[in-house]
Amino acid sequence: MNELQDVPLWLWFCIAIALMLQGTLLFRDARRRGRKAWFWGLWAITTVPSPALVYLLVVILPERRRRKKM
Repeated sequence: MNELQDVPLWLWFCIAIALMLQGTLLFRDARRRGRKAWFWGLWAITTVPSPALVYLLVVILPERRRRKKM
């Protein structure tokens, strides 16, 4: 528990901003693509960068491959 008190306040703010930014970006992109926006947005505000990487692999890359074949 003492380790959390040693983390500077500015780092907590940076983490919060990164989580909110990632959540907002994934939510908006998933909503635009029609891909479970609430799921992606809520998951994205829990950790960084795992949801963004999974979103890239599960949603964006397969969609690009489909468009490339057409």
